[in-house]
Amino acid sequence: MDHADELKNIGLKATLPRLKILDIFRASPDRHLSAEDIYRLVLADNTDLGLATVYRVLSQFEQTGLLKRSQFGGSKAVYELNDHERHHGHLVCTRTGDVKEFFDAGIESRLVAIAHDMGYDLADYTITLFGRARSAEANASAGAVPLRG
Repeated sequence: MDHADELKNIGLKATLPRLKILDIFRASPDRHLSAEDIYRLVLADNTDLGLATVYRVLSQFEQTGLLKRSQFGGSKAVYELNDHERHHGHLVCTRTGDVKEFFDAGIESRLVAIAHDMGYDLADYTITLFGRARSAEANASAGAVPLRG
């Protein structure tokens, strides 16, 4: 499915700004991008989009479920494609800002049990851990996903 069809399937028109921003997310080696990251990439590609347009498109993508928004301790939000994969958490290095994603079935099972014990069906959860990487080499070898900005 191409990007235009993908946008139509979620109820959005395939405008140039939307197509460009979706293409950036699909092509980026960085999984977590801020609005400023997107804007810099748009400018580098000589595409005429303003920062306000980038924010507006990111908000629309978030509202339709195409993107997920996170804030990793700072005031700057970052976005990632909602691949509808299993839930995952994030581990953020407080020194470098690097972000690693992780999944742990035991944690997820425990969260489901806690919600159930309290009379809820778990719909979603967010886990963000903050720590200091023991070394830059350890971060690189473990596949850290850098957080820009």
